[in-house]
Amino acid sequence: MAGALDGIRILDFTHVQSGPTCTQLLAWFGADVIKVERPGEGDITRSQLRDVPNADSLYFTMLNSNKRSITLDTKNRTGKYVLEELIKICDVMVENFAPGALDRMGFPWETIQRMNPRIIVASVKGFGPGPFEGCKVYENVAQCTGGAASTTGFRDGLPLVTGAQIGDSGTGLHLALGIVTALYQRTLTGKGQKVLCAMQDSVLNLCRVKMRDQQRLGRGPLLEYSQSSEGIAFGDAVPRAGNDSGGGQPGRILKCKGWETDPNAYIYFITQAQVWKQVCEVIGKLEWIEHPDYAMPAARFSRLNEIFNEIEKWTMTRTKFDVMDILNKVDIPCGPILSMKEIAEDASLYATGTLARVEHPVRGTYITVGNPIKLSDNDVPVERSPLLGEHTEEILKNILKLDQASIDTIKASGAIG
Repeated sequence: MAGALDGIRILDFTHVQSGPTCTQLLAWFGADVIKVERPGEGDITRSQLRDVPNADSLYFTMLNSNKRSITLDTKNRTGKYVLEELIKICDVMVENFAPGALDRMGFPWETIQRMNPRIIVASVKGFGPGPFEGCKVYENVAQCTGGAASTTGFRDGLPLVTGAQIGDSGTGLHLALGIVTALYQRTLTGKGQKVLCAMQDSVLNLCRVKMRDQQRLGRGPLLEYSQSSEGIAFGDAVPRAGNDSGGGQPGRILKCKGWETDPNAYIYFITQAQVWKQVCEVIGKLEWIEHPDYAMPAARFSRLNEIFNEIEKWTMTRTKFDVMDILNKVDIPCGPILSMKEIAEDASLYATGTLARVEHPVRGTYITVGNPIKLSDNDVPVERSPLLGEHTEEILKNILKLDQASIDTIKASGAIG
């Protein structure tokens, strides 16, 4: 087996998280990703949140696996020449600079396309065309402007951002799909194109069920939301719903044994209509199975607090893993709240490649998240992130096919640091 994207060369002009997430995924599918970095500095995340002195941070290493690094001063005339030569031979250029930065560097889309009509230029931006197009956006800003924060948290509390990086990493995943789609279309047309993924758009795409609820709200109360059963009126916008299920099947996070001292001794429990009988049997409420106040889903909506209080009395007598074991045997959907420590110690995740232990020449062994997308014919092991400029000479020699005299001239110019 080989990599699904073997033979595809990516010019990686990304930094921090959204862009590197995209290019790392493409590298895990076998693409040759050449990360362009500033001499002496590199991606800012190399030094951010550093936990090992003088070593690249986990922030960097976990977003830049399987890439090659070249240092290049693009303000230097020779450095600009090297960049132009790379553009001519790459299939894709990915960037997540601030709006207009690529144009100011002298590389607007029209110039790049003239240099390489087949190249795909993929960009992450905060917003698409519109009044905020020129604004910078970071993770939490994207969550706020994409609708996630306004619908996350509890009704009587502040809007909240989620711990999942749906703004940065979520946008990177969307962009990767756009790139692969453009590559496929190129096989039909022979032409490259621009691919744009706005962070606001990506977050909104992940919040589509809330846009669904916004439209439903105009036709009446959202019965599966807790406030409906509590008799609290809805406003004109989708409210924060705590841990209520995002679907039509009511669900809550419930305490399990040990919750007093363990902040993660909880389980998510869904009272799916198809298994209502099993729910009643498990918690010992057999009288609810056929009682008119509980037997049908519509009747249960007004009694959700009572129902989940009774279920929680049962879950609090068992550990979250015991609860999961019992419920899974009777097909009741549930999921324990797993801490990062528990996830990091889960051997099954290493067996599938979802997590990987990687050796680094400076920081030693570290854990990284592996490719979340499994293909049966894609055999690309997770490799460590590159040291700053580690592959500069290799790229000049083997990719650009420059002789040693030319490489020495580039070095002397200061273009590569």
